[in-house]
Amino acid sequence: MSFTSCLSIPPALAEVAGKVGAGERITAEDALQLYNSNFLSLSGLLAVEVKKRLNGDYVYFNNNFHIEPTNVCINHCKFCSFRRNKGQKGSWECTIEEMVEIVRSYSGKSCSEVHIVGGVHPDRDVWFYADLLKAIREEAPLLQIKAFTAVEVDQMCKMAGMSVEEGLQVLKDAGLVAMPGGGAEIFDETLRAGICPDKTTSTEWLSIHETAHRMGIPTNATMLYGLKENYLHRVDHLSRLRDLQDKTGGFNAFIPLKFRKANNLYASRQETSVVEDLKNFAVSRIFLDNIPHLKAYWPMIGKQAAQLSLHFGVDDLDGTIDDSTRIYAMAGAEEQNPSASTAELTEMIRRAGYIPAERDTLYKILRTW
Repeated sequence: MSFTSCLSIPPALAEVAGKVGAGERITAEDALQLYNSNFLSLSGLLAVEVKKRLNGDYVYFNNNFHIEPTNVCINHCKFCSFRRNKGQKGSWECTIEEMVEIVRSYSGKSCSEVHIVGGVHPDRDVWFYADLLKAIREEAPLLQIKAFTAVEVDQMCKMAGMSVEEGLQVLKDAGLVAMPGGGAEIFDETLRAGICPDKTTSTEWLSIHETAHRMGIPTNATMLYGLKENYLHRVDHLSRLRDLQDKTGGFNAFIPLKFRKANNLYASRQETSVVEDLKNFAVSRIFLDNIPHLKAYWPMIGKQAAQLSLHFGVDDLDGTIDDSTRIYAMAGAEEQNPSASTAELTEMIRRAGYIPAERDTLYKILRTW
C-alpha cells in the first residue's frame, strides 16, 4: 500500500514510509526523520500498519490491581514525586500481612494480575520479597504476579549477597511470573547522571532484563520522555531496547512514560503536548518492530489521550487498576483516582474501531467482545 500518494512529503520521509509499507525494518536515522517530521498523520498511519501486522485489530487490557509496598527509597531521582525518607511524613511501609490483605480484598473480582512496584527500600532484601510472593500465591494461587523493576531487583539481590540470576531464581520459585519495565528512564549516561544519579545504570538495567529473559521471565520496557532528552536520546534508548530484543525476544511490551512535573524538582518545566505524546507512540511502534505490544498507560496520560493513541500504534491499555496506584497521581497525572471498569475499557476500544481483548499477564486472550 502507498502511504504517500495523497501527501506532499519530503523524499527521505517517503523512503521511510516505503520501508514500513514493505515490512522492512527502519534505521535509527529513519526514526529521527519521523521524530523531526510534522507529518503526524503519516506517522499514525505507519504505526497502525505495524500494529495491525503484529496484532490485527485487537487492543488488549487486563483485569488487574497494584500493590505499592513502600515509597521509602534509597535513590534520589530528581523527577520523582513518590519517594520519601524512612519515617518522613507521607511515607509508608506495608507489611506482608497488609499486602496479603489487599490481595484478599480482590477475591471473587476476576482479577488475573497483581502488579507490584515500589520504592527501593533500604532494609528489605530478596528474601523479604520472596516471602511476600509465597504469601500471595498461597492466598490467590491463580493470580499472576508481575513484580519488581530491575532497580528493585538490583538492590534486593545486593542486600542478600547474591547474583541477579540467583535472586531472580528465588523470586521465580516463589511465584514471580513477569517483571514490569520501570527504572529504565533514559539510557543516555550523561542525562541519567543528572536526573537519577544514584540509580541502577542503563547497562545494569539492560543486563538484569537480559538475565530475566534468559531465565524464562518475560519483562516489559519503558522510557521516560519529556524531561531533558532530545530526539537523539530517544532513538538511542529505543535502539538499545531493539538490540536486546533481537538477542532475547523477552520483552512483552514497551510503555513510554510521560514526565509529570507536580511535586518534584522539575516543577517549572513544561510538560509535553498531546501531539508530542502521539508522535512518540507512533515512532516507538514503527521502530520497535520486534516488541509485540505498545502500551498506553492511561493513568499517566488520561483516558481521552489513551483512546487517541490507539490510532498511533498502541494496542494495549494496561488494565482496570481500581485506584490502586499512587505513583503518577502524586506527580500530577491526568487521572488522580485511576480506575476503569471492564465496560469502560471495552467501550473506549470499540469506539476507536478495534476489538477489545481481555488478556492475562502473558498476553493469552481470555475473552473478546
